[in-house]
Amino acid sequence: MTEHLPKFRAACLTAAIYLLATLAVPAHGLAAQQTGAFPDAATVENIAAQGYVYGLPTVMHYAITYEYSVDTTSPQYKAPFNHLLNGARVFTYKDTVVITPNSDTPYSFACLDLRAEPVVISVPPVTDGRYFSVQLVDANTYNFGYIGSRTTGNNGGSYMVAAPEWQGTAPAGMRVFRSSTQYALALFRTQLFNSADINNVIKFQTGYAVQTLSAYLGQTPPPALPMPAFPNIGQDFVKPKFFDYLAFALQFAPAAPEEKAIRAQLASIGVVAGKHFDFAALPKDCQEAVLRGLKKGEAMIDASINGPGIRVNGWKMSSPFGNREYFNGNWLKRAGGAKAGIYGNDAEEAVYPMTRALADGTPLDSSKHKYRVTIPAGQYPPAKAFWSVTMYDGKTQLLIKNPIDRYLINSPMLPDMKKNADGSLTILIQRDSPGKKYKSNWLPAPDGPIFLVMRLYWPETQGMSVLPLGKGTWQPPRVELND
Repeated sequence: MTEHLPKFRAACLTAAIYLLATLAVPAHGLAAQQTGAFPDAATVENIAAQGYVYGLPTVMHYAITYEYSVDTTSPQYKAPFNHLLNGARVFTYKDTVVITPNSDTPYSFACLDLRAEPVVISVPPVTDGRYFSVQLVDANTYNFGYIGSRTTGNNGGSYMVAAPEWQGTAPAGMRVFRSSTQYALALFRTQLFNSADINNVIKFQTGYAVQTLSAYLGQTPPPALPMPAFPNIGQDFVKPKFFDYLAFALQFAPAAPEEKAIRAQLASIGVVAGKHFDFAALPKDCQEAVLRGLKKGEAMIDASINGPGIRVNGWKMSSPFGNREYFNGNWLKRAGGAKAGIYGNDAEEAVYPMTRALADGTPLDSSKHKYRVTIPAGQYPPAKAFWSVTMYDGKTQLLIKNPIDRYLINSPMLPDMKKNADGSLTILIQRDSPGKKYKSNWLPAPDGPIFLVMRLYWPETQGMSVLPLGKGTWQPPRVELND
């Protein structure tokens, strides 16, 4: 994911606990506050905690949407809604909107406004065995569909993305993906075989297209809907505005049955979609309770991320990403996935072993130690597309600036790497260069805590496999001291 505003870092999420103090409130909610008809402080604290857990992914997504398609002055701006931007490069340390970014594949981006009519996404046929995927993510951070090598094949085609309330008729034979929200995001990943392959990627990307249904059909478009007054989340993020952002976003996300309870709880303290909430209007004891609740909610999410989970050789075998049915109202799982790396793929599309520590739990810190990871011969990560090991700063979960502009070791690099006498491969993880002889095997590390993430795109399900998580026949190799 694990991804903003404009630098949405994990550290900024600490500040977010204070921003969560401003949810929308209707006229009757404000009146209730002013007349004292308000839950007791203990109840308010619990609702704020649960509201933070429930709302964090939605606010993170809104922040990215704001940077990508609203704020044209942002260095992270991509394109207007329903327009495609093809990125002819991989992510580097300069990309700071999404935490834990993938630096394996050039991306194409399209923020989708589905309110007036559906959008049609077209992809070209694959002729060179190149892996690609189009991940469809709604504003709830649910992965509601995939177009690509694994799911729809390599013959190319056009596919429709529609809002939850759309009632029209799709063109004959066209598959429809239904978003649970009126705004969504399409993330295109295109495999890059090596640095010399970039021109081929660029050529392939020219076959991608995003257009409204009326444009696709050559018809007169429906009446345009006015653009909402998007709150400037980038400038206001350090103020008590988080619940304002959440309330704004929720008006475009109809409540599913499993959401009604949490939304009712939020409404009891004045948090209602599309309405402004005046934190200052809360009774003093309730203001304090909200702030305590936000801290509690953040702690709950952090505990879920750093908890034991399924661990193999020190790696947490985690893939907390999926569709609405996958989460089934588990807001803590959804928030943990978003904070660890927003927009992660379903396990069937990609698996993400990750670690911050040795197998014995000792934190990884390259200001103190050197490390190595040795992959035995014939036991490379089982992926039909490709695999990688990416280095992140342990504090920010962002890629790190380094002297050789290398952010990962991946399977396309294998021919240029040195193998051991027994055929195994050792990846050297350290801050300083190991010297010219072993430069090909060096994964530069930060001057401090380390966060390592493996990626297995299109993981194998037969033979040597990483699925099901923690029970597959393949296990990630240990990170070991190499001092």
